[in-house]
Formats: sequence, C-alpha cells, structure tokens
Amino acid sequence: MSTWYDCADPESRRDGLAAAAATVRAGQLVVLPTDTVYGLGADAFNGEAVRALLDAKGRGPSMPSPVLVGSWTTIDGLVSSVPPAARDLIEAFWPGGLSLVLPHAPSLAWELGDTRGTVMLRMPLHPVALELLREVGPMAVSSANRSGSPPAATMADARDQLGESVAVYLDGGEAGDPVPSTIVDLTDAEPRILREGAVPATAVSEALGREVTVAG
Repeated sequence: MSTWYDCADPESRRDGLAAAAATVRAGQLVVLPTDTVYGLGADAFNGEAVRALLDAKGRGPSMPSPVLVGSWTTIDGLVSSVPPAARDLIEAFWPGGLSLVLPHAPSLAWELGDTRGTVMLRMPLHPVALELLREVGPMAVSSANRSGSPPAATMADARDQLGESVAVYLDGGEAGDPVPSTIVDLTDAEPRILREGAVPATAVSEALGREVTVAG
C-alpha cells in the first residue's frame, strides 16, 4: 500500500524524506516534486527498480530514463569526460530546467534502457528533490505519468495515474508551469538542442557564446 507525505509540514516532510530514502534503497518507486513536473524515481543503479519504473509508465527500454543528481560534482563520476561546454551550461543553469546528454562512464553498471552509451543528466531546482538526491545519490527519474498522458503537475495527478505501483508519494504542492526541461546533446563536437523547454535556445546559445541549433 502506498503512502503520501505533505512536504509543506516540517514533520511530515522529515518523515516523508526518510521513508522515500528507505524506499529507494529497497528498490521501490517514489514520486517526488521537481521544478518542472512531478517525477517518478528509482535507484539509478538498480536495474530491477528502473525496469519497474518503465513498467509503471507503460513504456519500454527504447525510451530510457533520465538521471537526476543532487550536486554539480556528481556528474564527474557518471560520464566519460565533462567537456567545457557542459561546465559552462552547468554553471549557467544548474540547478534548473536544463538536461545534458553525455557519454556515460563505461565502468557504470546501470540499466536505464537503450541509451546507446549515453546518459541524460539534470540537477533539479527543488529543495525536496535535492534533499532526497543528496541522501540516496543519483536517481532515474522520469515524468510521473503513464506514457501518452499529460505530465503530473500535482501529487494527486501522479497518484491518479500511477496508483499502487509507487510506494511513497512526496507532495510538494502544485508544480510551476508544467514545462519539461530543455535537452542539450553534448555527445558530438557541436552541441545540439534536442528539445527546447524550460531554458530558451537563445539562453543556451548565449551561455556557450555560439549559436546552438534546435534539432528538427
């Protein structure tokens, strides 16, 4: 049976974060607020938990899960190398609504889906999400909705769609504008914007000092 916690109440927030951390470590799913939309999260290094996440959403490994981190420095242990463009974008927009696609470190034993050797990383600008990530480490986090349905802007939206497939729900109130993150692909020499979202393409170009195209 799933439980939910009101993170606006300090005692409930403390209990909820402790329950969520224990749930993630046990290989189960949690719903957490982020600065874009509510997220469905699992231990990024637990293959069974990530598969359960994809099953809960009703989608397969062809759409791999992004990974959220709780600090800038975490990225160094997750990717093969951090190019200067990634450093510039992290400094400009993390924590915030920008996701970076980079080649992941070959030594990592994780099963996020069909990633083709890459990982999509983001540091969210939400205190509840950051506190949980700093407690448990990198998490596979996708939008808290069934595939094909609108992303959840409230915990209730997420619960209506995901039900008992999630062990713990953290209620951080209504999300802001339900706009997904902007995705920048840094796997090639020239950065590309795969999806324009919370961070405008013009802001990405300004941070890098050159025009970055949006993939058609």
